[in-house]
Amino acid sequence: MTASTTPSPVVLRHDEWGPLAAAHAARADASTAGHRERRARGERHAIEDFLFEYYPTKPAQLRRWHPGAGVTLAPRPDGTAPHAAWRWYTTDDEGGVTLDVDAFLAERGDTVRYVVDLVTATLSRPAATGCFGLHEWAMVYREQEHRHPLPLRLGGAGTDAVVEAHRIRCTHVDAFRFFTPDAVDRNTLQPTRETQVAMEQPGCLHANMDVYKWCLKLGPLVPGDLLLDAFELARDIRLTDMQASPYDVSSYGLDPVSIETPDGKSEYIRRQRDYSERSNALRRRLLDLSTHPRAATESPSDA
Repeated sequence: MTASTTPSPVVLRHDEWGPLAAAHAARADASTAGHRERRARGERHAIEDFLFEYYPTKPAQLRRWHPGAGVTLAPRPDGTAPHAAWRWYTTDDEGGVTLDVDAFLAERGDTVRYVVDLVTATLSRPAATGCFGLHEWAMVYREQEHRHPLPLRLGGAGTDAVVEAHRIRCTHVDAFRFFTPDAVDRNTLQPTRETQVAMEQPGCLHANMDVYKWCLKLGPLVPGDLLLDAFELARDIRLTDMQASPYDVSSYGLDPVSIETPDGKSEYIRRQRDYSERSNALRRRLLDLSTHPRAATESPSDA
């Protein structure tokens, strides 16, 4: 978590960083428009609300643009920059505003170290395919009450039969902890928080959604484009997670990925591999920032 060299700082004029911040806010608004409109009407969405509840963040937080470490924002003509009032930012004698990386690491160093260890370990492993999203099925196994207000596509007995006909091998603790009591011993693994770094692998849909969580945990170290890339990947994965689940998602205009069939299994693995590649690309970007928070050599305007 140390940088071997300190590059020359990048300074963005107000007419450079202003459009970047505005474009980021517009992209965030477009990505959260449906959620915000439904919330204003008091409507729930069993699929997309997950991104704002399980990963507790608000649309307003997503639209807040951070330039990342090593970038100084020159003040506007009126001598201000909004970041000056934000936590962990510092202002120099000329009015330039920069993320105070040392102050951030002083408060969040343990978090950064944990993220580095987890992301590094996940990247070191091949993607394990063949779980077929059965974690969602194990979460409703032999239970009358379900987490989502949606009917089961195959009914209760049909859902239980799928679980009993398959070998479950879930590696992700935050999926496994929602297994029903009768499903726990059906998992060939018993992941725990203590074994998460040792077990996380890039074929897991939930681990790949969690790249978004790690971006949120690292806060202002993460440039705005990386945060929104991770959010959009998590949104795509969430759709697949529910399409491959036992729930009937036809009310949302979605077709199932019928993992109880050979064709459904093939489609699930195809998506699984795609998400593995996309998430690993984000992990590499996140790891570069996390392990070398001062090594921001590329201007956001050049990216």
